[in-house]
Amino acid sequence: MDHFDYRDGELYAEDIAIQEIANAVGTPFYCYSSATLVRHYKAFADALTGLDAKIYYAVKANSNVALVRLLSQQGAGADIVSAGELAIAQAAGVAADEIVFSGVGKKREEMRAGLEAGIGQFNVESEAELEALSEVANGMGATAQIGIRLNPDVDAKTHAKITTGKAENKFGVAWPRARELYARAAELPGIQVKAAAVHIGSQITTLKPYELAYHRLLEMVELLEQDGHDISTIDLGGGLGIPYGEETPPSPAEYGAVVKNVFGKTGKKLGFEPGRVIVGNAGIVVSSLVYNKQSEDRRFVIIDAAMNDLIRPTLYDAKHDLVPVRLTNGPHSEADVVGPICESGDTFARNCELPELGEGELIAIRSAGAYGAVMASTYNARPMAAEVLVHGSDFSVIRKRKTIEDLIANDTIPDWLK
Repeated sequence: MDHFDYRDGELYAEDIAIQEIANAVGTPFYCYSSATLVRHYKAFADALTGLDAKIYYAVKANSNVALVRLLSQQGAGADIVSAGELAIAQAAGVAADEIVFSGVGKKREEMRAGLEAGIGQFNVESEAELEALSEVANGMGATAQIGIRLNPDVDAKTHAKITTGKAENKFGVAWPRARELYARAAELPGIQVKAAAVHIGSQITTLKPYELAYHRLLEMVELLEQDGHDISTIDLGGGLGIPYGEETPPSPAEYGAVVKNVFGKTGKKLGFEPGRVIVGNAGIVVSSLVYNKQSEDRRFVIIDAAMNDLIRPTLYDAKHDLVPVRLTNGPHSEADVVGPICESGDTFARNCELPELGEGELIAIRSAGAYGAVMASTYNARPMAAEVLVHGSDFSVIRKRKTIEDLIANDTIPDWLK
């Protein structure tokens, strides 16, 4: 559930009309509901009741400092994949020991930043990274607390571009090499092994891949402990999907039941890195209709949001529900909803049932809280849209709309062109 609903034919975010926000900030903009964000976090946390569990919000899903702070106040740590996300987590007030640093390409300066901050865990994804982290930590006189991310070669049954747990993917250490790499980690200065980790993908809509990967991980942990390693934490990743269009992913409670079935009696601390399942349905993109265009056999609704604001439809063929902000009893017909960018891929929906709308009327693109603003670009020299956070009947702009002047401010003309 979310807190975007209709009242007297007008779409509201919590207790404020979307039209009121649009009048104040213009379009397009991202609109987030704080009540929905908190609700979804609590639903995930409640699903883990009875376990020694810690939730590390996956900052990559939506990295706005205000949202990360809101989740931190609910008890979330942060799962980060860059020095930039480390800075965001710190600015949001996340405790350093509640930060997990994931990702396959950590540079030495990023490792150094994490060690200086005193983060709780690095998830190592290769032998080369392990050696580099030892070198950096030892040179600083520090100790890096690590888990090793293992690749279980399990198909998450999700989109090919967001599956991460198959042998062909770039993520994690090949399963047959796990014990060898843990043995090497135990020898290295500046390294302390504490965890074993998996993460098999994003937008996962069935529980079977989790069951397979988690049983494999538990067996590996038992082998690692037989080898003499103290595995105090098992990191189970994230990836639980949300409903886009007709998708029907399992609920957090159903996911939690799988976790309890596999790990409930281990007594281990369990780490989780959800992102989309918390923030995805907590946000929408609000856009204005620019033109109606009728071709010979197709109706186009051209709006002022574009693929640079929400790239998921063109990147993943993702389906997002589109709804008018003001309901009407007039005739409905199928339309392609498209943006103004000079790409045929700049299409949000095909054959979408919409009422006849006039220029300037608003359309909301739902389920845009995750991988919307965070993947936005300035393609076609389009300034980044504003982000708004709603709290009851109030709202705040949590990222200002960029201007064209902002867009070119960092460009310079070399002397030889003047």
